[in-house]
Amino acid sequence: MAQLYFYYSTMNAGKSTHLLQSSYNYRERGLETLLFTAQIDDRFAKGKVSSRLGIHADAVLFDDDSNIFEKVEQHISKQKVACILIDEAQFLNKTQVRQLTDIVDELKIPVLAYGIRTDFLGETFAGSAALLAWADKLVELKTICHCGKKANFVMRCDEQGNAVKGGEQIEVGGNERYESLCRKHFKAQVWCD
Repeated sequence: MAQLYFYYSTMNAGKSTHLLQSSYNYRERGLETLLFTAQIDDRFAKGKVSSRLGIHADAVLFDDDSNIFEKVEQHISKQKVACILIDEAQFLNKTQVRQLTDIVDELKIPVLAYGIRTDFLGETFAGSAALLAWADKLVELKTICHCGKKANFVMRCDEQGNAVKGGEQIEVGGNERYESLCRKHFKAQVWCD
């Protein structure tokens, strides 16, 4: 039975690595997968899901106007797909998450979505909020703060390494711009006055 899974975490928890491993597991058994990633994330090559471990795979790009259900329908009219995998799922909008539920319910294809739960101010991304509400299965992938506790939050840093306390919700970056922190250290850095 097909289901919608949401694998969520802070940065550096291995979401893309897990996604690529899941895709590999399907393909190793002769089953095709279809990967999607956000067009806005241009840290690595466009149209690729890339892991910090150095592995990558081709992916279909989505942006805010993409109809993911239609893209999947078009693809499966030419080639059968056993699983849909979505990287950077926090960048989906509510309508697109609804489309993922339609892929599961109408097309009977499992969907594995991977994304960050909250932004640099501790606010939930729209895509993540919809996935938390509508996914059949929620799986937290864990990473740690510099203190050794579980990291629940992501802090955006300026060029000097200081916490950024305002600005646009979406600013793509990696370790040079973001740090995963436990709640205590996040509060001390971002919520302090």
